[in-house]
Amino acid sequence: MELIPGLPNDIALECLIRVPYNHFSSVSLVSQTWKTELELPGFRRHRKSSGLTRFIIVMAQARFDSNQNSFMGKKYMAAPMYRVTLCEPETGIWSDLPPIPGLSYGLPLFCQFAGVGSDLVVLGGWDPATWDASNSKAVFVYNFLSGQWRAGSSMPGSPRSFFACASDSDRMVLVAGGHDNEKNALKSAMAYDVFNDKWVPLPDMARERDECKAVFQHGKFQVIGGYGTEMQGHFERSAETFDVSTWQWGSVEDNFLETGTCPSTCVASDKGKIYICRGSDLAILQNATWKSVTELPMEVRCSPHLTIWEDKLLVIGSEKLGAPHVTCVLNLERYRWTRIATPDEYSGHVQSTCCLEI
Repeated sequence: MELIPGLPNDIALECLIRVPYNHFSSVSLVSQTWKTELELPGFRRHRKSSGLTRFIIVMAQARFDSNQNSFMGKKYMAAPMYRVTLCEPETGIWSDLPPIPGLSYGLPLFCQFAGVGSDLVVLGGWDPATWDASNSKAVFVYNFLSGQWRAGSSMPGSPRSFFACASDSDRMVLVAGGHDNEKNALKSAMAYDVFNDKWVPLPDMARERDECKAVFQHGKFQVIGGYGTEMQGHFERSAETFDVSTWQWGSVEDNFLETGTCPSTCVASDKGKIYICRGSDLAILQNATWKSVTELPMEVRCSPHLTIWEDKLLVIGSEKLGAPHVTCVLNLERYRWTRIATPDEYSGHVQSTCCLEI
């Protein structure tokens, strides 16, 4: 069947791969043939090989109240409302995703984001109205091709909060650690197959890890830092890595982090390099030692969130608690910073980020 009447299919496909990602959902409604074509794995590969994919930074971001000059409003009065915002770092365009149906109070607090192909996966979090963790097993998936949300299968087992998660960017989201409703740190782990909407258990980690951080690179899921039940906030230095090909955890790396380091800003590039914010500096792990490579801009040093893609690193943060958030991008080859204009409505506090290539 012809994709576009009167045109050879190879030329018609060249037209389709040039459709901007934010119009995919409209294109899918034109015909079943177009919808099927966009959903084929080969469509994304062809779009990428032609240099037409776009990197999108996705954030769980609070609405900034310019009248209060704070994302929180009056302290302790109410939780902020978080939404899904998008930033295209190459164009500087900001936008919103539609809200998740049924969540009238916005995104769950402390939820996690992961990008899998053309899907955004939102996992866990607390009810923002009650701060109840009872819904922390919830999973929601937004598909950029259809422009729609769907409910995913809930995380198995007891509710967990402040867990680590990372994606292979192709099919799976892996989850590890966190704590249960009794504040017991967990060492269990699992994987979510987004395509089949199915959870698969992983072997337990060697150690309990609450508030840990995870990265995924070269087929390996690395869980960094965290702390056990008895340590309560005293972060340990170790890390452990799960090899997807062997379905096994490797040996614990006891001295991965510096003493007392919170791992929340750890990010890994597809070239195998790991970065972390260390005070006012950005540091890279080289030969088992953390080495500062550049200073963070003053305006992003408070509560920074890092996202990495290719040879770029995006940092969004503020100069001080309650100040508007600013967005800066670092060229990792030249270590040169560029500031991205951030509209007032997109300058609220950020809790989670991920990057999708669409």
